[in-house]
Amino acid sequence: MNIDNHVLAIDSGNTSIKVGWFINGRLKTVETFNLNFLIPLEDWLKNHTKYNAIMSSVLSDEDTKKVIDLLDNCHLITSDTELPIKLDYETKHTLGIDRVCNAVYSVSHSKTDYCVTVDIGTCVKFDLTGPDKHYIGGSISPGVQLRYKSLNDYTGKLPLISNKSRANLVGTDTASCIHSGVMNGLRAEITMMMQEYRAEFPSLTFFMTGGDASNFDLVSKNDIFADENLTLKGLHEIYKHNA
Repeated sequence: MNIDNHVLAIDSGNTSIKVGWFINGRLKTVETFNLNFLIPLEDWLKNHTKYNAIMSSVLSDEDTKKVIDLLDNCHLITSDTELPIKLDYETKHTLGIDRVCNAVYSVSHSKTDYCVTVDIGTCVKFDLTGPDKHYIGGSISPGVQLRYKSLNDYTGKLPLISNKSRANLVGTDTASCIHSGVMNGLRAEITMMMQEYRAEFPSLTFFMTGGDASNFDLVSKNDIFADENLTLKGLHEIYKHNA
């Protein structure tokens, strides 16, 4: 890859495809496309096919190829891609590229020995990096919608809801009880995990991202930085490392 003033960073996730357009190293715009309806993505990329692109994908090989074929010069991140961090993960081939991108960005912008990215989306992912740019590991648990869906799927009568607003502690009907259990339970989980990390790694910075991060008022301390486009920016860092 060559350094170019215009670079596309493409994050193909479980439910949508996000495209970040970087000009001279700065993120100019972000476009989000429905995974099940790619015509708008095709139309948008027609005006940007000449730019270099880098992509991370958790899609099937077939769906990943559909996106790559829309571009003239797209580098797909694989296990062979050179990274600006060292992976200490025992099963590197199973490590999600989105988690790698988040870790790359946090390492590049942290002034502390350790940093943790908290990605609140389909799943809730914590990822820890340490001294000398080493990726250590983290945790994965179900996100908001997965929790709602499991309650509906694995019971006979609990309804499926999707309310992601702030919940009262005490629900007064079945729907509000589910709402409280999922939203307050997940908030408590994330808060407790962050406290545990702070206790074990005193020189620590948190980076928070993900589609559902804005539903939790967690950015209240000076060691937490929120950025909804953290994964795209991590992709761009990997692009620069390989340029």
